[in-house]
Parts: sequence; structure tokens; C-alpha cells
Amino acid sequence: MPAAKQNHSPRGALSNPHNRYASTRSEAFDDGWGALEAAPAAAPTELIRDASRSILSRNTSPDVPFAVSINPYRGCEHGCVYCFARPSHAYLSHSPGIEFETKIHYKPDAARLLRAAWAKPGYRCQPIMLGVNTDAYQPVERELGITRALLERFVEHRHPLLIITKSALVERDLDLLADLAADGLAQVAVSVTTLERDLCRRLEPRAAAPQRRFETMARLHAAGIPVTAMIAPLIPMLTDPELETLMQHSRDAGARSALYTLLRVPLEIEGLFTEWLHHHRPLQAKRVLERLKDCHGGRAYDSRFGQRMTGSGVYAQLFSQRFRLAAERLGFEPPPVLRSDRFQPPRGDERQLSLF
Repeated sequence: MPAAKQNHSPRGALSNPHNRYASTRSEAFDDGWGALEAAPAAAPTELIRDASRSILSRNTSPDVPFAVSINPYRGCEHGCVYCFARPSHAYLSHSPGIEFETKIHYKPDAARLLRAAWAKPGYRCQPIMLGVNTDAYQPVERELGITRALLERFVEHRHPLLIITKSALVERDLDLLADLAADGLAQVAVSVTTLERDLCRRLEPRAAAPQRRFETMARLHAAGIPVTAMIAPLIPMLTDPELETLMQHSRDAGARSALYTLLRVPLEIEGLFTEWLHHHRPLQAKRVLERLKDCHGGRAYDSRFGQRMTGSGVYAQLFSQRFRLAAERLGFEPPPVLRSDRFQPPRGDERQLSLF
């Protein structure tokens, strides 16, 4: 008999919570025509030009291994329901729910802005993380090519680069990444969450399938590009049983480093993820939420540095110990330190003669 067809929502979030900064609110109203009972119309993706005048974002967080990042896109079509970047869409007057996945702001001038930033006299070279807030290789990148244009700048000026993605599209740029990696200027982290295909499709509806991400790791490794397996997010009682298996598959695929982060549910994400759990995994929802609170001192989320990424308490300590033991057994090493001494700053206006 043929396999039964499964119906999956094309989006990760199940609703569109209000923008917390909006001055007005709306609510559904039954006009007698059964509108509230009908299935909602599919939400198409809308591309919105971003007129940002700068491209580099800086942070002082001790929890992340970089201080500078670039996000070619705001909003992400991958639709990961747990994405910590969802609340940032409120700053753009959008909902962090379905609108985060369907209203994508793109930065067509990103490469030009990057060159201008590097040309400033006070610029100091240090590795830049690409796509940390939203994926630089989300589906719309196939059409717009903004990430590719940025990588060409990194190659031209020999600037160190870090990438994190859950998309196989990164393979398109193997030529540029291999060029950088040959000089110790690039590494790529591939995010993996679960091996369970149905769960992955519901958690991350438009990201690459689990086995495809391991294929991407293997191709990056074969091209000489250092690969880090990012086990993220680790969701208590839902994906944490797969921790060691995910690490083993990543090692077999060529990853030489591994990191993990615990599920983070700041602001609207708590409601969105709770709604998702009760809809897709109702029998596990209570246990998942209780264990998550156990990792954050009785709250769903603790935003303090040193706590937000790995949590605290008995369960968090257990996750940390399991990760450490698996990393030692599999021979994982710390990610390589990228070079900054090869950087060649852009020259100024060629029409302007140099003083020296």
C-alpha cells in the first residue's frame, strides 16, 4: 500500500501574536458566514527592501564567540518556531509569529556597505559572523544572492568569516569558502536539531532535512572548510535524547568541533512555542515545559549572561556532562582560531591621490 500522505503546515508558527509595540489591537469576529471556522489562507512570502545605512552589528555578550555580525536578511522563511530572533520583528512593526516567516526584509546594498565599513580608518579586523540572527542562506537567497555578494568581498579583502546555517544552499559557495579556508579565514557551523524527519518538518518547516545537513557537513569538510556541529536548540524531553546520536552523525560527516545551546524562549517565543507544543506534541507538552523551567530556576527563560545559553540546575548540568563526555569520546576539538593578519583594507576613492 502507498504511504499515507501527511499534511504539514508550510509555516512554523501557528498564529500571529500582536506586535508588543503596536498602539492598536484587533480580534477575530464571527459575522455569521462561518469565517472563523474556515481554514486560514496560506500566507505568501513578501520581500521588503531594507534601506539600512550600516551593515555591521556589534555585541558585548560573553556567551558568544564573536563580537561582530552581519545579517543580510531580517525575518526568516525557514520558520523555526523556536527562533530566538522572532521578537526582533516587532521593531519592524511586524508580528513575531507568521509575519516573521513571511515578511522578509532584505539588504540589497549589503556588499557596498561592508566595503565602506572596512575602508574606515578606525576599522580593526576581527572575525565576522554571518547569519547569526537569521539564516543568511534562507530560500530567498537563491534569488537575491546577497550572501554570495558578501562572500566575494570577504575573499577580495581576505577577511576572516564565520557562518552558521541550517541550509544546504551554503554548498553553492564552496569555491569562495574553500579559498578563504585555505588561508585560515573561514569556518562553517551547521545547525542540527533532530534526526526525526516529521519532528524536524514541524519545528523547522523550510529548513534542510536532517540527513541533508549531514551531507552538507561532509561536502564542506571535503572542500577543506572547518565544520562545527551546532546542536541547537537542545529541547528537554523532546530532542535531548538525541544529543549523543546527533554528535556521532556530525563527527562521521566531518565535523571536527561541536557546540550546543539550550532552548531559549524570550518574550513572544514562550507563547508561540507553548502553542506549537500543545498542537503538535500534546502528550509531551507538560513535561517539556516543566523540564525547561527546571533549567531556568522555575521560569521558562533566564536572560542572564552565563545562564541563557545552557541553563542551570540538575537537568542543565546533566546535559552539559553528557555533551562533554560525548565530545571527549568522539574526539571533538575546539573550533580553530581564524587569522586576522591577512586582511587587506579597501582602498579609498581611486580618484583621490594618496598622501604617501
